[in-house]
Amino acid sequence: MQPPQPDPAPVPTTASMPSTPSTPSAPPSRRPFGPLAAALVAGLVLGAGGVGAAWALAGDDSDTSGSGPAGDAHAACAAFDGFDETKWGAKGKEGDIAINRYSAAGTLANAAAAGDKRYKPLAEAISRSQNRYAQELEFTAKVKKDLDKVRGLCEDL
Repeated sequence: MQPPQPDPAPVPTTASMPSTPSTPSAPPSRRPFGPLAAALVAGLVLGAGGVGAAWALAGDDSDTSGSGPAGDAHAACAAFDGFDETKWGAKGKEGDIAINRYSAAGTLANAAAAGDKRYKPLAEAISRSQNRYAQELEFTAKVKKDLDKVRGLCEDL
């Protein structure tokens, strides 16, 4: 026969624990979506500029409407013409089309400006609109004013 075992030590309960002042815990911090969206737009703009510059340097200097700087400027305006800012951020293909047309317009305008300085205002206007959007993260009145400037430049081509 075995000798009797001692009882295990009692587990303290909240009633027997010394009271400590409780501080309300802060809600878990949520990172805003803004910096992520700004980084995405900045990456698109920078990538588009790099592709446009490479395209312009590799292309020829002819000034027909189908190729060269003039062709790039017209293609930029065609892409921008198909851009609908109300579709920006939409799920599915509508949102994808809006993002890609806006990016393509900037890339092609940069290619045109690299090949011919006459297209620099178009490239700057698109870039300004993209940068302002990246700062404000929505199509505010200021961004829409920049978009209207681009549309006006495209009409004058």
